[in-house]
Amino acid sequence: MKDENVEEKQEDIVQEQENQPKEEKTDCIIDPKQQELDELNDRYKRVLAEFENYKKRSGKERETLYNSILADIVEVFLPIVDNLENALKIETQDEEYKKGIELILKQFKDILNSKGVEEIPTVGETFDPSLHEAVSSIQDPDKNEKEIVQEYRKGYKIGHKVIRHSMVVVAN
Repeated sequence: MKDENVEEKQEDIVQEQENQPKEEKTDCIIDPKQQELDELNDRYKRVLAEFENYKKRSGKERETLYNSILADIVEVFLPIVDNLENALKIETQDEEYKKGIELILKQFKDILNSKGVEEIPTVGETFDPSLHEAVSSIQDPDKNEKEIVQEYRKGYKIGHKVIRHSMVVVAN
């Protein structure tokens, strides 16, 4: 009986040993495939992230280019707006003529506003060299330091980009 038990134990050990190498062989086969899958998955995620960054970057570049081109076009039309504003300041006998100029000026300004173009605020504001161009300075005790007291030419901007600086007179 002891011999039978010993033989059964030996057979069990042999069977376990035979099973172990098979598992290792299976692991060896699965392990490289899993590594390859992990590498491909990692590469996929990186390519996807790179593509998302590309889309964001190209969107920003497209918007910047659009605003730059728009600013260049608007800058060409600003002297026309200035001349229409100056024409309104002149006294005239013909009220219909004046109304016509007012309508044309209003139409120009509406188009500029629809494209995001804004006038830069000046009189009563604090002088900002990124928005304003000082053409002269006056001493006035009633005004704050660097306060704009007069505007010679209007300035315009699109968002934070200045198309044309305002020409102003600064106090103190």
